[in-house]
Amino acid sequence: MPLALLALAVAAFGIGTTEFVMMGLLPAVAEDLGTSVPTAGHLVSAYAIGVVIGAPLLTAAGVRVPRRRMLIWLMALFAVGNLASALAPGYGTLLAGRVLAGLPHGAFFGVGAVVAAQLVAPERRARAVATMFLGLTVANIFGVPAGTALGHELGWRATFLVVTAIGLLAMAALWALVPRLPLERGGGLGGELRALANRQVVLGLLTAVFGFAGVFAVYSYLAKTVTEVTGLADSSVTWVLALFGIGMTFGAFVAGPLTDRALRPTLYGSLAALSVVLVLFHYTAHHTWAALVTVTVIGAVGFMTTTPLQMLVMNSAHAAPTLASASNHSAFNLANAAGAWLGGAAISAGWGWTSPTLVGAGLALVGLVIALVAGALDRGGRPRVSRIVGRSPIRRKAAAHADIR
Repeated sequence: MPLALLALAVAAFGIGTTEFVMMGLLPAVAEDLGTSVPTAGHLVSAYAIGVVIGAPLLTAAGVRVPRRRMLIWLMALFAVGNLASALAPGYGTLLAGRVLAGLPHGAFFGVGAVVAAQLVAPERRARAVATMFLGLTVANIFGVPAGTALGHELGWRATFLVVTAIGLLAMAALWALVPRLPLERGGGLGGELRALANRQVVLGLLTAVFGFAGVFAVYSYLAKTVTEVTGLADSSVTWVLALFGIGMTFGAFVAGPLTDRALRPTLYGSLAALSVVLVLFHYTAHHTWAALVTVTVIGAVGFMTTTPLQMLVMNSAHAAPTLASASNHSAFNLANAAGAWLGGAAISAGWGWTSPTLVGAGLALVGLVIALVAGALDRGGRPRVSRIVGRSPIRRKAAAHADIR
């Protein structure tokens, strides 16, 4: 694998850390800024709002910017957002800092996925994209626990200063390791918007919203589930979340080769497995070791959906995949919000702490149905490989000998 993928993974590590570390810092932030924990919880939503807004807008604004330069600019904005969060004098400015830090998230992964696919031979594209996503999953194993611990020892501001430093390191790595990739002809904003309206792209985004909402319906309330239902101590929650992160990393690791071999079957299988394992968790949550194993499996099969979904929208977008690729991350964050809301609604209705597992299973099943409909509508059940991905300047010679249509 090219070293440029390491630079993308470092950036993904920083993004994943800042996205999820706020959950562990909420009590400290609330106490320091003199607000309640539920109010401080809006800082998590603020980041997601930044992602949803920034993914299409920043990608559209940078459609004519060379991709290497675009990645560096996006990481610069990421660093500024985290620095603003670290220096925020009050709750309102911290809220704005979180939105600012979230703005480049979707655009970076959208552009980064296209770049990662351009750096390798056609038959290894999904593995390259999955390698970038590994940085995001590793953040849940090491970055989030370390950032939470640092915040408790030195204050939450120290955590965001360190994340800022990671952003600067990622900028240097992107500048040094990512090659200059000339823009493809025939693209532009008009082409990107037309590609975004493609039926298969729309169905792929809907699959992401419903399918991944199933994961967040459970993940959002995992801490309470394992303490109230499984009976684990509050101090064990960090380790349970780390197990979930280990599962995510395994899922990302195996999803790449499987997606390169068979994209749609990998997507169908991961969504079906997700719906089944979420139902199982409704019962295994009452037994410690069974619950821990199930949590790990949920992380694995849940994250296995991300690579095939990313490749699906990129391939379906044909010659202009960047905006569709970025919009996929808006879809994931909409899934985050929708899953958390629907899971919380089930709990508020008095159905118990395990009720989000059944809600999540239903959402994953809806995602599977949409994916199956999309596959049936697609001629031959296989999307064409994106020209902008398949005919990269790095692998032009290899692509000339491959059937990429």
